[in-house]
Amino acid sequence: MINVLLVEDDIDLAATIVDYLDIESINCDHASNGLMGLELIQRNHYQMMMLDINMPKMDGLTLCNTVREKGLDIPILMLTARDSLENKLQGFEAGSDDYLVKPFAMRELVARVQVLAKRRSGEVKRLVLGDLILDLNQRSAQLQQRTLKLSPIAFKLLEVLVRASPQPMGRQHIMQAVWGDEQPDSNSLKVHIHHVRKQLDASKHSPLLKLETISGIGFAIKAADQGDLEIVGNKNNEN
Repeated sequence: MINVLLVEDDIDLAATIVDYLDIESINCDHASNGLMGLELIQRNHYQMMMLDINMPKMDGLTLCNTVREKGLDIPILMLTARDSLENKLQGFEAGSDDYLVKPFAMRELVARVQVLAKRRSGEVKRLVLGDLILDLNQRSAQLQQRTLKLSPIAFKLLEVLVRASPQPMGRQHIMQAVWGDEQPDSNSLKVHIHHVRKQLDASKHSPLLKLETISGIGFAIKAADQGDLEIVGNKNNEN
């Protein structure tokens, strides 16, 4: 089942959208303001999210910017009554992927949700954690200028952990993020974790990154001198 997030302060409209998506076998969580939406997006895994622009506590444009600054490349659909070209450009500049003007037909909303839920956003292209650089366009990873030998699955696993760093991720959340609904047995996760850890530990000095097993929770990757995760997007960084 598709899991999506709706951030909308119009409670009646939100209830209508949630009920309609449920009929289409789309599970939709709802937040009534931007701060609540940010909390949910950081805590749960969604295939896409829908944002209203005019909301209390944190408006949709600010929330969209914040999500992109945190390196989350979840597809974002803006839902708003603002229909001018300038308003639409503001949404795209904030990092949204699509725009739907109110009032809209529910069938059109469902169609856009289904399309966006099948892909990731292109707003983020590089993640940097300590001396580790993940190039999301080339799907390659470098540590101390040494290219890591990673399979596509191992790269995705490393990407998921880096995005969450330094917070741990549960095994089930990792499995869902890496494999989606077609999940292998849990032993596959152990094998890939072992492979990624071996690549990280092969640095020239003492390991600069530690892939830790958190008992009863899952796994976490941390830099020796943990700082903020650096996000390089498409708009201002083209190097």
